[in-house]
Order: sequence, then C-alpha cells, then structure tokens
Amino acid sequence: MKISRLIFAGIIATILIAGCSKEEDMFSISGKITHAEGQTIYLEELKVASSIMIDSVKIDKNGTFRFTGKTGIPSYYLLKLSENKFITLLVDSVEQVVVEADLANFERNYRVEGSLGSVQVKTLNDHLATTRKRLDSIQSLHNLYRGNPDYRQLRQEWDQAYDSIKQAQTEFSTQFVMSNPFSMASVLALYQKFDDQEYIIKDLHTMRVAASALNTIYPNSGHVKALYQNTVQLLQEEQNAKLRQMIQEQGENSPEIVLPDPDGNEIALSSLRGKIVLLQFWSALDRNSRILNEALAEAYRKYKNKGFEIYQVSVDDNRIEWVSAIDEDGLSWINVGDMEGSNLAARNYNIQTIPYNYLLNEDGEIIAQNLRGPGLDRALSRLLN
Repeated sequence: MKISRLIFAGIIATILIAGCSKEEDMFSISGKITHAEGQTIYLEELKVASSIMIDSVKIDKNGTFRFTGKTGIPSYYLLKLSENKFITLLVDSVEQVVVEADLANFERNYRVEGSLGSVQVKTLNDHLATTRKRLDSIQSLHNLYRGNPDYRQLRQEWDQAYDSIKQAQTEFSTQFVMSNPFSMASVLALYQKFDDQEYIIKDLHTMRVAASALNTIYPNSGHVKALYQNTVQLLQEEQNAKLRQMIQEQGENSPEIVLPDPDGNEIALSSLRGKIVLLQFWSALDRNSRILNEALAEAYRKYKNKGFEIYQVSVDDNRIEWVSAIDEDGLSWINVGDMEGSNLAARNYNIQTIPYNYLLNEDGEIIAQNLRGPGLDRALSRLLN
C-alpha cells in the first residue's frame, strides 16, 4: 500500500515540528569570559540545601562557552569557575541567557541579558554588596578611632549612620518583594543577610505575601515549599509568643468575649466556666472553616454530655451568609458574632488566620490551641473520660 505524498509530507512536517519544539523547550546559558581560555566552567542547579552538578565545558580560545538544559519552572543555577568564583542565575524554561565577564572579577562585575530573573538576582546582590561595603567602612572607623578622645561622640554619629544604611537596605529589599511577589527572585531577597546572623527582611507580613503568591503558581518548587513552610512556622511561633504575652499580661484566664447569637441573645464566654470549652474562630465564607465544622460536629456529639461546649465566634460581616452556614452545617453549639468581623475578640486573641481555636479548661484557662481532628479528640478524651 502506497502512502500518498501529501500524507508523507504531513508526517515529515510533524517530525520536524516535534524536533523544533524540543529545542524550543530548552534554555541556554552562553557567554564570554575574557582571560579564561581553556578553563573549565561548571553549571550547577542550586537546590534548597545543596547544589547538583548539571554539566561542565571547556571555555574555548575565544573565551566563549554554552550550556543548554530543561526546567519546567524558574530555577536557580550557579555558573562556577571555582568554589569562590561563581555567578547566581535565575533561569526560566526557554530563556536564552547571555553572560559576559572577565576572569579577574568574574563574580563581582558581570553582565547578564536575556533573563529577567537573573537580572533581578544581580540587582539584589549588587545592592547588598554596596551596603556591606558601606557598613564595613563604618566598622573600620570604629576600629581605627577606638581610644581617641572624641570617640564617644564619633561613635554616636557612626552608629546612627550604620543603622540608617541598614534601614535603607531593608526598605529596598522589602519594596522589591512587595513589587515582585510572584518572582522567584523574591526568595533570594527574603533570605539575604547583612552578616552570618541577621536577616535583612524580618517582617513576617512581607514573607507571607511572597510565600502565598509564589505557592499559587510554583507549588512544586523546592525553594517555594521551603519558604512556605518556614513562613508558616514563623507565623506560628509569633502566634505562640503573643499568646504567652497575653497570658502573662492577663493571667491564665482567657480574655472575656460577650457577643450575640443569631437570635440576638448576648452570650459571655465566662458563662461557660465549669466546662471544657473550645473557643473556635471561623468564617462562613472560608472553605477550611466549613470542612472543620464536620470534625467539630463529631467531637461535639461524642463529648457534649461529658462537660464539653463549643463557643464559635464568626468573623463574618454578612448575617445571611452566617446564619445560612449554621443551618447548612447543622451547628448545634453556641455561635456568636457581631457581623462586624468580631474585630475586638479576634484582636484580643491574636487571630491571624482562620479557622483557629483555643481549648479552655473549667476555669477558663487556655490549655491548648489550634487543635484539629485526632488532636482535638485526644485532648478531650484525656480531659473528659
């Protein structure tokens, strides 16, 4: 059976297109390094806690080199001549990156084109390098003039200048992240340090903005996963610290809440003394809150006759949606809310996210927080069985 010329031509075209698409799906990193002829240059992918060798090539007699590779998401790479001579690149899937440098100052003074992420990385690193030089200069003045009769006055001026430089760097880095929350370069900005100990950005709000944004589009990135987990951990630590402070300031007893139920009857949290109480903050519009209601219903059925009660505070501002959710989810425990977000109650209990809860003992003392599913059941079983 003969294949028609038209069909055969179509097959050939398909093969050619497939071949072209494979090439087009690859990124390239090429460039020229003067005075580095004959040396080996390495390409490593930078992971969260290590780097992986991808390839190596000899720089030719003209100082040029070229790498190709594949990546499904923007990824960090190191272009290395030695352990101390490397350039950090942030390369996307089909970018054609071009690097130019000189061997003598390879890592400090290079040019990069064809990659927005890599340009952003260079901007961040260059700005930090300038900041560190200025800080080192002030530190050198301290070392030089220590013991001088005027040192005390000079020290005060230099300390102010030192703090001002650091503040300017923090503002620059924070502005970068807030302006580029969906850029993987923001991961670098968030983890840059003034020295071995002090992070430039300490604001958890900035971290949360970037972590949430990046997690929506690059959830499988190792760097994004690490950032997201780290942010959640730090937010939890902050929550715990504020809880400890609240307990220290107000004693073990939980702050009072008096809010109306759907019928308009005001119910005080303190009226439940003598019972084990789960103080639950939620929203009718929050999917996770609604899912958690199912687990709470099971716990309530199991322990309500043993001295367990739920005091559920809505942070909603729409009464119809709130009441509808109570009916739809079959919530038979205490539900309260002022339909103004219950802002005072949420603020007093430092609620940063929902759903969130505190477990109170018979005396109204906070004994646990943010219990879910099996964790809540174990706590109630220990207290009520």
